[in-house]
Amino acid sequence: MKILHRYVLKEHVGPLTFALTALTSILLLQYIGKHFGELVGKGLPPLVIAEFFGLSIPLTVALTLPMAVLIATLYAFSRLAAENEITALKASGVSVVSVLRPVLLAALGVTLVMIGFNDQVLPRSNHRLAVLQRDIAQKKPTFGLREQVINEVSPGKFYLRAGHLDEATNLMREVTIYDMADPTRRRTIYADSGNMGMSKNLSDLDLTLYNGNMEDVPTANPNELQRLFFDVDLIRVRGVGNQFQKTTADSYKSDREMTVCEMQAAQDKARAAHEAARKEFLAKVAELRKSKAMLSKTVLDAKTTVPWDVGLGRVYCKAIALFAPRKAQAQAVSSTPRRIAPSAGVAPNSSDLALLEGLRIRLQDSSTLMNSYGVEIHKKFALAVACFVFVLLGAPIALRFPRGGVGLTIGVSLFVFALYYVCLIAGESIAKRGSMPAVVSMWMANVIFALAALWMIGKMGQEGSTARGGDMREMFGAIRGAIRSKLGWKNRRVRRERLAA
Repeated sequence: MKILHRYVLKEHVGPLTFALTALTSILLLQYIGKHFGELVGKGLPPLVIAEFFGLSIPLTVALTLPMAVLIATLYAFSRLAAENEITALKASGVSVVSVLRPVLLAALGVTLVMIGFNDQVLPRSNHRLAVLQRDIAQKKPTFGLREQVINEVSPGKFYLRAGHLDEATNLMREVTIYDMADPTRRRTIYADSGNMGMSKNLSDLDLTLYNGNMEDVPTANPNELQRLFFDVDLIRVRGVGNQFQKTTADSYKSDREMTVCEMQAAQDKARAAHEAARKEFLAKVAELRKSKAMLSKTVLDAKTTVPWDVGLGRVYCKAIALFAPRKAQAQAVSSTPRRIAPSAGVAPNSSDLALLEGLRIRLQDSSTLMNSYGVEIHKKFALAVACFVFVLLGAPIALRFPRGGVGLTIGVSLFVFALYYVCLIAGESIAKRGSMPAVVSMWMANVIFALAALWMIGKMGQEGSTARGGDMREMFGAIRGAIRSKLGWKNRRVRRERLAA
């Protein structure tokens, strides 16, 4: 049996390697084509460009490995069945389940590797890629700007449009600037050309404009216009360093740049903030109701329940802590929620209503954070477990249609993976809105495919045994026959009802 196990696994190595390499190359080429024009021609060293695309490989592998496993399973078992090797094994007393067992064990190993990959390698590469993008933007401020587009330099305050951008020298031509920082006026600056660069403190953006004019329109009197012409004008946009400055201490990470334990800690922190805000909110609502105050419908309909989660990330982190060396952890400072003493008979004022609205926003923000972290935690595990589920699904399909060949492999793989990712993306959107728990939405596709796979494995004794059947035409013929049978049964029932009438 050990020789058989090695033989079956060997049949999967070639297709798995080819599928993983081909799919990763296709997606990576698409990514390169999308960002190639943003990097080449800006005076960046070739190693920086290579690092930029190299750091995007882990994200591509995380998406393509489950699909490569499905392709390898379909191709290997389809070939074994088409060449009657499965029939020979069954005639020798070897069950199909015995043939499938080593592949399932190997798929379990791939799943465990993928969990570690998604938890450790993927977030670190995503974080390094984000830091690299900030480094490039810091050295080349025009990296994040586009020609012929109004670019938001400072959110809600400063907008810039350039007809032409030279990324190598940071030179701009046909410059238009919309300065909205001062609420008492609206300023528009036109310049023939200009240059930009970061200040020495790396927190401000310095703009040098040439041959232009500045137009000021007071908001109180729109009919008044002040125009100032200049040869050289210096403008400093303060507080935009977070958009261009390198994060040397790696202080900020998005949810896709965190490990499972980091996201779990952030989710627990958001849960504690939600609980504190909920107590304050309920106490304030009770106080205002006791004083017979009129509360808005938004406040009355505020959702105060904590988003439900099974705690998969917490269990995983506890398991990791058993094997990982312990590190000194700083004790978190527990903050006691501020209790509001009820004051019956006191009419609410604007500050009470503003406080209540602030508490409602805190509840909403903390719920959104918990949902976002929950989605990312479960997605890491769901994508890894998909490798095991696809082996369960691919083997019975390939054995049922042994002559499907490459057409069956490509067709079923594209259909299954497209359906899987539609369910995954839809579940992610639904869970982040709070309409469904993250554990349900992110594992829904895996559960559906696993149940379908187990049902087909139970029917695995009905697969085609020779090369004379079991091709794609038989599969479509079986579907067409089932539809015709269903329609024929309905037509016969309609005729019987008419005769009885």
